[in-house]
Amino acid sequence: MAAWRAYRVSSILLEGQLHRELVDAHDITLADYEVLVRLAERPDHRMRMSVLAAEVASSKSRVSHQIARMERAGLVERDNCSSDGRGVYAGLTDTGMAKLREAAPTHVAGVRRHMIDLTTETQQATLAKVFERIGAMLAETPDD
Repeated sequence: MAAWRAYRVSSILLEGQLHRELVDAHDITLADYEVLVRLAERPDHRMRMSVLAAEVASSKSRVSHQIARMERAGLVERDNCSSDGRGVYAGLTDTGMAKLREAAPTHVAGVRRHMIDLTTETQQATLAKVFERIGAMLAETPDD
């Protein structure tokens, strides 16, 4: 129970702190930053909305609303899949890439200050193994 409670409280506090730092400095949410990162990592800076939802651990509906808001801000654009009429892509715009480049140093510094600098390399490796295992197991679990 101690491990669960410590994880739960600290993860909520950490996510909130990183979110506030991005909003205060760059007027972008942590969730939007995560979407921009995922799109920027793709060679063509675009991906299917369903894949994006899975990568950011969100529902398709929530990501659709998020992308609509980000599209209004000029950070991303949507495009229909030419090979599958039901598929929709989210693509990173030049404005979105500029926002990501602007915000990345703030986010990286925050992660370092609030997590990396507080843990040893051994602790970081252990955390990575634990949460990779949990994530892999949950990714295989059906939603029903």
